[in-house]
Amino acid sequence: MENTYCVATNTGKGFFTNQDRNHFYLSGYDANVWVVGNNAHGVSWINRVNGAAKVKVDAQAIVDAKIEEDQAEWDTFSEGYKAAYPRPVKYILP
Repeated sequence: MENTYCVATNTGKGFFTNQDRNHFYLSGYDANVWVVGNNAHGVSWINRVNGAAKVKVDAQAIVDAKIEEDQAEWDTFSEGYKAAYPRPVKYILP
């Protein structure tokens, strides 16, 4: 199945429902990037949450930039913190 990508701010309860999850693939990532199943229900959800559609390359760049920001912040933490929490790592969107 092909995916659609968007940026949308999670507004809490009702942002997505169990019914949404049953009708299309939905997964959230850093920087409010969402990967959505490319069907009528998924596109309707993007519109409902005022999502801004992105191509995969742009969505990946947004996620990468957020992770790089988190890595730079992690680098400033104490050794105790670093021992307890792993350094954020980049990943590839589906």
